[in-house]
Amino acid sequence: MKRREKRERTGVDWFWICVLSLVGFEQIDRGGRDLFPLLPDAFKGIKQIGVIGWGSQGPAQAQYLRDSLAEAKSDIVVKIGLRNGSRSFAEARAAGFSEENGTLGDIWETISGSDLVLLLISDAAQADNYEEIFGHMKPNSILGLSHGFLLGHLQSMGLDFPKNMSVIAVRPKGMGLSDVDGKATDVALGWSVALGSPFTFATALEQEYKSDIFGKRGILLGAVHGIVETLFRRYTENGMSEDLAYKNTVECITGNISKIISTQEKDGLPAFPMGKIDQTRMWKVGERVRAAHPGGDLGPLCSFTAAVYVALMMAQIEVLRKKGHSYSEIINESVIEAVDSLNPFMHARGVSFMVDNCSTTVRLGSRKWALRFDFILTERAFVAVDNGDPIDQDLISNFLSDPVHGAMEVCARLRPTADISVPPDADFVWQLGVEGQHVCAVASFCLRGDV
Repeated sequence: MKRREKRERTGVDWFWICVLSLVGFEQIDRGGRDLFPLLPDAFKGIKQIGVIGWGSQGPAQAQYLRDSLAEAKSDIVVKIGLRNGSRSFAEARAAGFSEENGTLGDIWETISGSDLVLLLISDAAQADNYEEIFGHMKPNSILGLSHGFLLGHLQSMGLDFPKNMSVIAVRPKGMGLSDVDGKATDVALGWSVALGSPFTFATALEQEYKSDIFGKRGILLGAVHGIVETLFRRYTENGMSEDLAYKNTVECITGNISKIISTQEKDGLPAFPMGKIDQTRMWKVGERVRAAHPGGDLGPLCSFTAAVYVALMMAQIEVLRKKGHSYSEIINESVIEAVDSLNPFMHARGVSFMVDNCSTTVRLGSRKWALRFDFILTERAFVAVDNGDPIDQDLISNFLSDPVHGAMEVCARLRPTADISVPPDADFVWQLGVEGQHVCAVASFCLRGDV
C-alpha cells in the first residue's frame, strides 16, 4: 500500500491518499476524526449548509455535519429545510434543530440562503421539483446529492444540471461532483470526512447511479427476492418442512453466507399502487421462524443456496466490470452493501420488510426483476441440475482465478471492525440512515465532468 501527502487535484493539502491495488490502481482518500479541525479549509466560503429533507438520509447527515463542524470550531450553520406543515418539523426539533436559532425552516428559504444545498428528498420529489430547486439556488452555490437518480432523470429528457452550478454527491458508499470553480472537490471530500467516512474512493456520478439501480435490481434486493422464492418452492416441493426451507433460503443468505463473505473473503416510478410482497406462504413462515430466533442465530449454511447466491453475485460483478465500473464501486455495489448492510437488516426484519420500505424506484425495480431471477433459476438453472447436466469446469476455474478475489482482499483490510447491529424491532429508516453511514467501509467520490 502506497501513500503520498496531498491530492494534486485539490487545493487542500490535508487529504491523504493511499493508492490500493484493486486490479490496477485506485486512489482512496483516508478520513478520520483527526482531520476534523481542518474541515473549515475544505468548506472555505460556505456559511450555511442546507439539508433538504428528513427521510432516510437527512437526520443522520445533518447531525453528523453539525457535530463534526462544532468539533472543528466552525461557525458554518447546518440548517434543515422542510415543506410547510411537514410532520418532520417535530422530529428535527427533537434532534436539536430549531427556527429560533436559524437551523430549521421552510424548504425554499433554506435553499435560497445556503451556499451548499444537500438535496436529500425522495427520487420522485426531486423529479417533480428540480426546476424550482435550481431556480431558488444562489449563483455559484453547490448542489449536494446522495443518489445520482436526478442526473438519470435529467438525461432521460435530454437535460443536464445548470452549467453555472457545481454538483457533488456523497453516499454511505458513493460520492460525486461537477466542479465548475475548483472549490467543489474540497467541499465534497470535506463532506465525506465530516460524515465519518473512513475511506473515500473515486467514481463518476453516472456510473454511480447506474450501478446503484442495477445493484438494487440484482443481488442487493431483486435477485435475493427471486432466489429465496424459487428455492423455498423447490425445497418444500422436495419434501423439506416449511420452517427448514425458510431457514435454508432466507436465513442462510442473510445469516451465514453473508457473515462468511464479509469476514472471510480476505482469506479467499410507477403509475400504479404497489402492494406489499410479504403475503406469499414463504413470508408467513418467515414471521414464525424469526419470532423463534435465539439470540445471535445465523441460521443454517446450505451449500446449494450458497452456490445460487454466489453465482448470481459473480454474474453481477461480471456485468458491472464489462461496463467499465471500477473495482471499488463493483465490490461495494455487489458485495459490501449486501453482506455488511442490507442482509443483516433483512436477517432481523425479513427481505419483504426491506423491499417494502425502500424508495419507490427501488421497490418497483425489485418487483420487476425478482420475477426474472425466479424464472431463469426455475426454468433453466434448476432444470439443468435436475437433469444431471455436466458441470462446466471452466466456470469453476474462472471463478477461482477471478481477479475480484484479490480486490476483495484489499477491501477487507478497510472493513470496520464492528459489525452492524440490528435489533429485531429496529426502525428501518433510522437504522439505515444512521448505521448505514459507518457500516460501509467507504464513501465514493466522483466528478460529474469526468463522465
